[in-house]
Amino acid sequence: MDNISESLTRRKYERITRLLIEKKLTVTTMESCTSGQVASLLTDTEGASAVLKGAFVTYSNEGKIREGVPAETIERYGVYSTETAIAMAKACRAAYRADIGIGITGSFANADPNNPDSVPGEVFFAFDTAQGSKDYHCSVPAQPDRFTYKLYMADMIADRLLALIG
Repeated sequence: MDNISESLTRRKYERITRLLIEKKLTVTTMESCTSGQVASLLTDTEGASAVLKGAFVTYSNEGKIREGVPAETIERYGVYSTETAIAMAKACRAAYRADIGIGITGSFANADPNNPDSVPGEVFFAFDTAQGSKDYHCSVPAQPDRFTYKLYMADMIADRLLALIG
């Protein structure tokens, strides 16, 4: 699935937000490469303030560490890793005492000059709940612009989130 429909993705997030409201579940995000796109889509539905407790955009390693990701995790596994995505999900969930924490880290079209472990197009994300953590890896195909990369990842995350709460 290389082409993402923005309207379809927005409908998925409307469904997610309504399900979260209905099930009285709260959510928070710590986003790096998606720069808050997931949190933004969650809040496009009226009533989202009942479920989105807050969100972090931690584009730098320093930002991730400042918000609770152990520096040792980034040093040992790299910022673009399953372990860091899980740590991000756990840290934001703990910070906001939410039912679901979502952590997203990766690199889109270019290598990150600040992180030698970056592989363009490789993204890691994770959910953390009281039942534990679930992690995912996604190889993102080339997209025409930054927004489309973010939308692509938001769509992939929406599908997994719907399965989690559905």
